[in-house]
Amino acid sequence: MVKVERGPAGARPTTGPPAPSKCGSTHNTASNIKVAVRVRPANDRELGDNTRVVVDVVDDTMLVFDPKEEDRPFYYQGARQPNKNYLKRANKDLKFVFDNVCGQSATNKDVFEITTKEMLGSLMEGYNCSVFVYGATGAGKTFTMIGNSENPGITYLTMEHLFYIMNSFEKEREFDIGVSYIEVYNENVYDLLNPSTKPLQLREDNKYGVMVAGLKLFNIKTARELLQMLEDGNKNRTQHPTDANAESSRSHAVFQVYVKMRYKTSSQLRIVKLSMIDLAGSERASATGCVGDRFKEGANINKSLFLGGNCKTVMIANVSPSSFSYEDTYNTLKYAARANKIQLNIKKNIVDGAMRLSQYVTINEELKKKVKELEKTVKELEAKLTLSSLKV
Repeated sequence: MVKVERGPAGARPTTGPPAPSKCGSTHNTASNIKVAVRVRPANDRELGDNTRVVVDVVDDTMLVFDPKEEDRPFYYQGARQPNKNYLKRANKDLKFVFDNVCGQSATNKDVFEITTKEMLGSLMEGYNCSVFVYGATGAGKTFTMIGNSENPGITYLTMEHLFYIMNSFEKEREFDIGVSYIEVYNENVYDLLNPSTKPLQLREDNKYGVMVAGLKLFNIKTARELLQMLEDGNKNRTQHPTDANAESSRSHAVFQVYVKMRYKTSSQLRIVKLSMIDLAGSERASATGCVGDRFKEGANINKSLFLGGNCKTVMIANVSPSSFSYEDTYNTLKYAARANKIQLNIKKNIVDGAMRLSQYVTINEELKKKVKELEKTVKELEAKLTLSSLKV
């Protein structure tokens, strides 16, 4: 019997048969992390080595990891061989079901359509949102998140659509927007848009959660301004090439958008945050040649991964289709399946003007009462001091 690992939804959408697509979509579950898996095309190295395809995309929500060998092609020195690999191991033949599965032909636009585009609706309703890309070095995380000038990533596409939405609401709401770009390296935080050798301090706020002290926010008016900002910020990232990827960055990069929405016809104010996170590679140390301090650094990077908080969250798991990355792909898929079951407690970030005023009135009355008590105490102390001086 074929084993099946699946997320919390467990089954295909019930709204009708899915239309053929490169990237399918389902209804987002508000209480669970939504997970999309993206399988990148095989690169020249993988086609040239003694490798085989270990990820088979079945449809827009299901894939098979390590399928039966007779069903998959086998490559040797770049040439497709008969479906027989004499170096074979026992096939796992595992089926995984996620919210979305994107095959090798999917574009960044396809990924955007079924991840962050849907999430922006929740952002406008007052929910904090986050999307993060996860996977081993070379799996395509940064290309998915940042892309290039010809094929921009989901960060640019998301901001472009956010400005479109804000323009459509300009008669109803006033918007203020600020962005930041930080790096988390060996559990230290650096401002990529305002570089300094000194790491920033994290502070816990009862109302807003973890805050980065000294972080500078930049105002942008268009998504195109973002491209140069990301390019400048990426130049400041801590680059440590690994054997797996010569251009690899061994740090997390977190792009955050702060949006303040004020309704023109009421006193309601919404302050929300959108986080887009490019996580460092999750691969095993043996795959990248990390030893000593580099191994410790890798352990710190993976230790600092976190999920949860008051935000709707989307995970994009990036994997290679090649047996060259067999263990890393398997581990990524298992992690994604577990993440799909994580439940989050989320709430809208709404500040009501009338309610806030009543709170201020209450606080003011309490302060007045406290002042009177202090005045009484001062008078008593003054009286005692006067009496003491008379005795002397």
